[in-house]
Amino acid sequence: MLNQHRKTQLLDLMRERGWASIALYGHGWRKDAFRSLVNVNYLGNHAAVLLTRDGDLDVAFDDEWDCGLFDGSRRADMLATFAKWRPAAIAGLDYMEQRFVDACGKTPASATADVEELRRVKTPEEIEILKRASDLADRGYQHFVDAAQPGMTEYELVAEVEGFLKENGAEDNFMLIASGGTEVVGMKPPTERVLQEGDQVIMELTPSLDGYYAQVCRTLVLGKASQAQRDGFAIFAEAQQAAEDLIRPGVTAADAAKAQNDVFRKYGYGDYTGAKYTRVRGHCLGLFPDETPHVLEDVPYVLKENMVMIAHPNTYLPLAGYTVFGDAMLLTADGNVRLNRTEKKLFEK
Repeated sequence: MLNQHRKTQLLDLMRERGWASIALYGHGWRKDAFRSLVNVNYLGNHAAVLLTRDGDLDVAFDDEWDCGLFDGSRRADMLATFAKWRPAAIAGLDYMEQRFVDACGKTPASATADVEELRRVKTPEEIEILKRASDLADRGYQHFVDAAQPGMTEYELVAEVEGFLKENGAEDNFMLIASGGTEVVGMKPPTERVLQEGDQVIMELTPSLDGYYAQVCRTLVLGKASQAQRDGFAIFAEAQQAAEDLIRPGVTAADAAKAQNDVFRKYGYGDYTGAKYTRVRGHCLGLFPDETPHVLEDVPYVLKENMVMIAHPNTYLPLAGYTVFGDAMLLTADGNVRLNRTEKKLFEK
C-alpha cells in the first residue's frame, strides 16, 4: 500500500527543491495525489500524508473508519493537522479547500505538477494493475453490448454495466454515454432517453482497480449500421490506427494529435478537429481517469517509455453524429502494446 518507489522519488524531489517536507492531499473525488504514495481507497472526505526529508511519514484521515486501512494512520482534524504540519509543498494544493491552505501559515509551494510528472512513467506493479483494469474494461464493454437493446433507457443500460463492473472488483467507473443520430454532438452522463432501433450508442468506459483507471471507447449500432455510419466509423478507425502506429517514446503528444487530425483533414473534415466539436485526442491513464498530458496539437510533451495512455479520435462528424473509438496502450522501448482486446470494429446488434 506504500509505494516505496514513489517515496524515493519524492525524497529526491525534496532534496532538489530544498523542501523540508511535502504533503500529498486528497478529497472525495481527487484521490490521486494521496494514493500515489499511500494507495488505499479511503471513504472519508479528506486524507493527507506528510513526508519529511528524513523519510518520516504521518498519515491522517478525517473519518475514523479509514484509519484501519494503513498501519500507523490516525483520525485527525484536517485544519489542525495542516496547522501543525506547515508543509513546504503540497501535491493537491490546486484543489484543496482554502481553509486548509490558510492553516499552513505561509502558503506552501504547489507540488501538484511535480508529482503528476513522477506518476506518468509507471512502475512494473502499476503496469500489471493497468493491464487487469484494461481487461475489466473489455469485459465491461462486452456486457454493455450484450445488455443494450431498444426500449431501455440510457440510465438502465449504464446501471447494468455499473453493476457488472462493481461485481467484478471495480472500485469506481467513470462512464459517459450518448445515443441517437446526427443530432448527438457529444457524450454526457446517462439520461432517460429510450434507445431506439438504428441508434448509434457511444460509450466511454473507465473502470478502476486498486485505484488505477483503464479505458476503452467503442460505438454500437442497434440494428444494421447505415452506410453513413459505416463510412463515418471507417474514418475514425483510420485516425486511431494512425496514432497507434506513430506513438512511441520520443514522439510528442502534439504529433499523436496531428496524426489523427490529419486523417479527418484528408477526407475534408478538418473543421471538425477543433474545440467546438472535440475535446482531446487522448490522454494518459493512471490514478485519475483523465491524466495529463492531453493529446492535442498544442501540447509538445515528449512521451516516455512505460507511460500508459489512450488514443481516441472522439469527435462529431455530420455523417453519423458523435462517434468514439479508442484503446489504451503501454509505451515500450520501440513502440507500444495495445492493452485492450475489444475487437476494433463498429459493433452492430
